[in-house]
Amino acid sequence: MTQPLTWLEPGDPFPDPQRAWGADDPAPGLLAAGGALDVPHLLRAYRAGIFPWFSAGQPILWWSTDPRMVLEPEAFRLHRSLRRTLQAFRASAGCEIRIDHDFRSVIQACAGAPREGQAGTWILPRIVDAYCDLHAAGHAHSVETWIDGTLAGGLYCVAIGRAVFGESMFARRNDASKIALAALVAFCRTHGIGTIDCQQNTRHLASFGAREMPRQTFLDRVRTACDEAPPDWRFAPVYWNALLSSRPTAA
Repeated sequence: MTQPLTWLEPGDPFPDPQRAWGADDPAPGLLAAGGALDVPHLLRAYRAGIFPWFSAGQPILWWSTDPRMVLEPEAFRLHRSLRRTLQAFRASAGCEIRIDHDFRSVIQACAGAPREGQAGTWILPRIVDAYCDLHAAGHAHSVETWIDGTLAGGLYCVAIGRAVFGESMFARRNDASKIALAALVAFCRTHGIGTIDCQQNTRHLASFGAREMPRQTFLDRVRTACDEAPPDWRFAPVYWNALLSSRPTAA
């Protein structure tokens, strides 16, 4: 029998993630509804392996999926085609990776990007504002692909200590989002970050080596990583070596 969903008032603690609905319930992974999207509430959520995801007309919905989709930077599949793209990008004077140069533009572009298996977007204006506040507090970052002075693609993520939670990405030029993802992987390898949370399973993420992990294993990793000293969120071209020195996989 499906257990009642916990309703949160602003400031209420989150229930144990193990109370999230299971595979036989109407919405596997759903944990609670209500609450707030302010910075303290969001930080408490992410530290507990919980994330918000809801559509227009719904209350705030909080999730903790089991299993959890994660990308371990050391397991990233660098396909030959992407390696060639990265080598050309790195060699071009008009191409660069920027971190946190224009966070709001990145999240707004992500809101308008099509999603695998989804109609519409969950990145509503209140989500944009909430994560911009999280960015201002130093806990949300954008990894941006710039080509000839124009923002061509990118992604944004949440970061607490050395715990990194991927959120969404977009592309306006071919492979621009893949370049940003590769840059995040190179950054994480350089700084000893072992896991990038991907939240839910998609074929696109799986093609880059993301895999499912038991929720409890994921939560144990998050608790440890959140308490570690954070890296300096800047990108240096030398970071590409952490990725391009590895052997490519098939195209």
